[in-house]
Amino acid sequence: MTRRRFLGSAALAAAYPPRSFAADNPPQIEDVLARIRPPSFATRDFPITRYGAREGGKESATAAIAAAIAACTGAGGGRVTVPPGRFLTGAIHLKSHVNLHLEEGATLLFSNDPKDYLPLVYTRFEGTECMNYSPLIYAWEQTDIAVTGSGILDGQADPDHWWQMKTTAKRAELVAAADRGVPVRERIFGEGYDLRPNFFQPYRSSNVLVEGVTIRRSPMWELNPVLCRNVTVRNVKISTHGPNNDGCDPESSSDVLIEGCDFDTGDDCIAIKSGRNRDGRRVGAFCENVIVRNCRMRDGHGGVSIGSEVSGGVRNVWMENNRMDSPHLERALRIKTNSWRGGVLENFWFRNNTVGEVAEGVIDIDFYYPEGPGGPTGGGFKPVMRNVVVEHITSERSKYALYLRGYPDAPISGVRISDCTFRNVARPDVIENVTGLSLDHDLRNDAEMKR
Repeated sequence: MTRRRFLGSAALAAAYPPRSFAADNPPQIEDVLARIRPPSFATRDFPITRYGAREGGKESATAAIAAAIAACTGAGGGRVTVPPGRFLTGAIHLKSHVNLHLEEGATLLFSNDPKDYLPLVYTRFEGTECMNYSPLIYAWEQTDIAVTGSGILDGQADPDHWWQMKTTAKRAELVAAADRGVPVRERIFGEGYDLRPNFFQPYRSSNVLVEGVTIRRSPMWELNPVLCRNVTVRNVKISTHGPNNDGCDPESSSDVLIEGCDFDTGDDCIAIKSGRNRDGRRVGAFCENVIVRNCRMRDGHGGVSIGSEVSGGVRNVWMENNRMDSPHLERALRIKTNSWRGGVLENFWFRNNTVGEVAEGVIDIDFYYPEGPGGPTGGGFKPVMRNVVVEHITSERSKYALYLRGYPDAPISGVRISDCTFRNVARPDVIENVTGLSLDHDLRNDAEMKR
């Protein structure tokens, strides 16, 4: 058994002398938690069956749900309730002070007909703003909104519905329009463009709660708060293995708590983002003050990923007391960008996490995703990556313990690995263009340690 206790080797630590790891006045986790408060709702219920919804999953309840939401918000708020049974719906647009609550035994089946997600709405597709299909559940500039309960949200996506729309050609057309500075409301996509909608996307909203529900078979990303403030995602179970089926993607949002969730996904379990390329820089909003704790990550590309769409920057992320384990989970902590994306990425704490098995690296920071240093023509935006603390991590099996690749003219800066144990590591670490790497020492003479 190959056992690596980081607290690593004296030679490597000497090659990368430590720097200061504290950025200028980063917030404390306690201060962020004190600001995150889930919304509360009036004790009024608006059952969707009162407005004409019929159980069975065959007859559309879209109009009934919209009527219940309108009545609820018009009365000053409360719960729009989905009773036990199967109810078919198209796009749901939440309004302020409304909690969409799924009772035990309730299932919302979302239509897999793209026409049920028209008219187009102002949204983001993989970090670029555009007019596209409505997300399955959407909120635009609302406050105090929630999706709660013990029921099931089923997007009904499969290889013949939504997932076959995974071509990158239309995405490239959207990115090119953004690069030319085309106004967002003139970036008209939707029918014929194969840009799949996300499942739940509150946009420019505040005081958002998602709690207790199970989410299955999404067309794209599952939970994607964009430009939101005060977001809580708690005790949610996500099981979906379609393409680009990220579990939770807070994007350009602040004060976000993700806790007690179970992720089994076809892409990153959690991916923290802030916009793509020129469009992300135009909006210019960090994703910041994000806490991920007590979650379980199963299959996926990354347990917690930061990127790749990080052009607006990401800072102040705490990842604590999570369990990550699957031969089909590629990485535990993954930070990915390139010189098209750029971005300032700083102040990350990856602490007290338990990693069973991952297929690639436990800690993976890579500036070569996927176009490398700017792709064939050069991106021109050097990422800034600094202040990463990795403490009290135990992993049982991986290809790499550390996989760190910066640029020669834009190195990764200030990474501290402390009191970590990496067992059964197949290959030596990859460490390229890293300054201020600190490996605190404990078992310096471990005969099993091979570097």
